[in-house]
Amino acid sequence: MEYRSGCLVCGNELYYSVVPTRETCFYCGATAETNMRCAKGHFICDFCHNGSANDLIERFCCSTDSTAPLSLALTLMGSPLVKMHGPEHHFLVPAVLLACFYNQTAAGGDLATEKIHQARGRSDDVKGGFCGFCGACGAGIGTGIFISLITEATPLSDRERRLSNMLTAESLRVIAEKGGARCCKRESFWAIMTAVQFVRREFGIDLPEEPLPVCSFSALNKECLAERCAFFDGQGTAA
Repeated sequence: MEYRSGCLVCGNELYYSVVPTRETCFYCGATAETNMRCAKGHFICDFCHNGSANDLIERFCCSTDSTAPLSLALTLMGSPLVKMHGPEHHFLVPAVLLACFYNQTAAGGDLATEKIHQARGRSDDVKGGFCGFCGACGAGIGTGIFISLITEATPLSDRERRLSNMLTAESLRVIAEKGGARCCKRESFWAIMTAVQFVRREFGIDLPEEPLPVCSFSALNKECLAERCAFFDGQGTAA
């Protein structure tokens, strides 16, 4: 959920101290001196607090050791920098998948950082509204970006190009079959889940089994499918 006051992670009251302490940023893992943190100990560095959504996504995914892409996506979606709808989701999807893939295969570090940075550049070309105006949801395209990067596909590749197009097609088919007006959260969840199954089938790499995410953003989405959505939290939709 987006918290507009108090702690941006959990909404709890912020506490201020006279003597600064050194804290670790919840999102990017950087440490810094601060006089402020919440009752649960959350701290967000100035860069993650003031940067763009894509800045936050890149820093967080380059620093995490998680192998659970849905959980990473939910954490990032909880930041006010990541809006209810927006092209940042086109980067969020491949970024969390790349981070978890390279953490799972123990090939992270500089390689993961470089691939995530490349995913950001490629996703910049997928503009807002692609789903309706171009017939291809950016979250689905993000899964193709993910595969193209881990296989190093190019337009001249054979198997690598095929796999990239296959996953994009599978993600778009799932998103289309679920129906409904745009919802960047819903489409991102389906895209990530489709990619996890694809990686297991085509590469034999098992990312952790995760429960269906429970969406806490329905009140922010006036086009929410409510009970028709597998992720609906039952808390109602926006008026």
